[in-house]
Amino acid sequence: MNNKAALNYDQTAEEILKYKEFDEQRLLEPISEGKWSVKEIIGHLYYWDKFILGNHVPYMKEGANLNAFPNHDLHNREAIEYISVFKTAGSLIDEFVLNRRLLIEAISGIDSNAKFTIGSGKRQFTVDKYLKIFIDHDIHHLKQMNERLS
Repeated sequence: MNNKAALNYDQTAEEILKYKEFDEQRLLEPISEGKWSVKEIIGHLYYWDKFILGNHVPYMKEGANLNAFPNHDLHNREAIEYISVFKTAGSLIDEFVLNRRLLIEAISGIDSNAKFTIGSGKRQFTVDKYLKIFIDHDIHHLKQMNERLS
């Protein structure tokens, strides 16, 4: 696997770890009217990582066809419900970082040349192409959170 992709993916964990320095209340306030809070965005990222780790990574190999991505709206609603078990944003951040590192470790062991498809799609992915989707997703949400917390 291209270490650069894994390194970029790990940078999100490092960035989010810094959010523990903020007052808990700031992490619970919506980033803007009608939007998620920083805690909820972290929970959204965490829940996607859980999906990837459990439903895609174990099957990423040459010629594989991975399960389709879940319905995004439903998955996101489930994420917000799921994170209610975390009493503090800090405890969610710790779990996010731990899970992200487990994901990176697991995905780093996959052959970087293996090509696979997802659901009914014909597009072939490698681990790096797959991670690029989620790195871009991370960047989008990090920008939102950093703007809110700056």
